[in-house]
Order: sequence, then structure tokens, then C-alpha cells
Amino acid sequence: MPTVEDAKTRMEGALEALRREFATVRTGKSTPALLDTVRVEAYGSKMPLNQLATISTPESSLLVVQPFDKTLLPEVERAIMTADLGLNPANDGNIIRIPIPPLNEERRQEYVKLLHRMTEDGRVSIRHARRTVRDELHQLVRDHELSEDESRRREDELEKSTKDYIEKVDELLKNKEAEVMAI
Repeated sequence: MPTVEDAKTRMEGALEALRREFATVRTGKSTPALLDTVRVEAYGSKMPLNQLATISTPESSLLVVQPFDKTLLPEVERAIMTADLGLNPANDGNIIRIPIPPLNEERRQEYVKLLHRMTEDGRVSIRHARRTVRDELHQLVRDHELSEDESRRREDELEKSTKDYIEKVDELLKNKEAEVMAI
């Protein structure tokens, strides 16, 4: 029987996915999550960079990538350059240093637009979870397995949960937008 808890679980998943996506958006400081989307051609397949190397941030405007296998240095460097992150890696034969340039105003605005698109996708996922459970509730009423009063009570609870999660998404956006726009 569909419950509001089922919807909450799905909504929490959507919120977590949004948090992970937000982590890949660059702010003024470096974070290893910036390279989460980088895939490296290694061992006959495309692999996530974080499975092939240690990524550290010795200072706020620098990322250091140290591959576990030194023979992968050129492939790692190429993958970072082609990932369209606006980063220029420097390979010294042992590690790759990636200076994080300060963001200009135009780039910040692009990131804010990207954040808004990601946020809308998160909202859509949350609404989809609501719609799925609501449809299941309506089907139970049609099959006479649930009373209309009980269905209405669950729908009201579902609406409240949906509203709460949408507010959480909006709060995430507000915080990340402030972080991106901070100079």
C-alpha cells in the first residue's frame, strides 16, 4: 500500500541527487567534487577520475590530482582538458596541478542559470514522486481497498511533504547561488 513514507524516500533521493549535482558547480574555491564528472579513458573503458586518482585541495585555488598509475597521467590530463570545465591542468610528470581561476561576472551568471536548471529538475523529481503515490492512492480508492477519507488524509500529508521538500530545494538553491555570486 502506497504511503507518504514511500514518497518521502523518493523525494529525499531527489534532494540528495541535487546536492551531488550542486557540488559539481564551481564556486570561487576548489573542491574535489568539481572533477566528479570527468571520465578518463583507461584500461579499455571510460572510468571516473576519482577511481583512478587521489584528488586533493592543498589550497583554496588549487586542485592536485595524483593518479595511482603514473602511466595514466597523459590520459587524466587530456580528460580534464576535454571535460569543458574551463580548467587548465599542468602535468609535472608525477602529479597534475589544476589552478582554479577566479570567476568573472559573466561566468557566475552562467553558473546561476545552470543552478536554476538543476533546481527545476529537482522540483520535477519531487513532483513526480508525489504524482506516483497520489495515482496509487486513487487506484486503491477505485479498487475499494481504501476509503476516500483515508485517501484524502494521505493526500494532504503528501502535499505537506511535497511543499517541505520543494522549500528545501529552494533553500539549497539560495545558498549555492550566494556561494557562486560571492567574490
